[in-house]
Amino acid sequence: MSDEPAITLYRLQACPYCERVVRKLHEYDLDYRSRFVEPMHSQRNVVKRISGKRTVPAIVDENTGLTMSESANIVEYLDKTYGNAESGGAA
Repeated sequence: MSDEPAITLYRLQACPYCERVVRKLHEYDLDYRSRFVEPMHSQRNVVKRISGKRTVPAIVDENTGLTMSESANIVEYLDKTYGNAESGGAA
């Protein structure tokens, strides 16, 4: 019984691509936890372990079992997965 959010965002401080994802998470009022990673690309081993790449942003969504990187892909995923939730699935 954990109160931890299902979504984890791996990010850098002041990264515009990461902030793009943060804005989308806020838009859908999604709880998430931020994990700030090493600024040096070669030292981002935690990100490589979860996504296979050292790039950020990277997201893990335990609700769906998805792990991905690249801000445009993450934003598209969030739109498709959580964007219709507010409309109750109505077309």
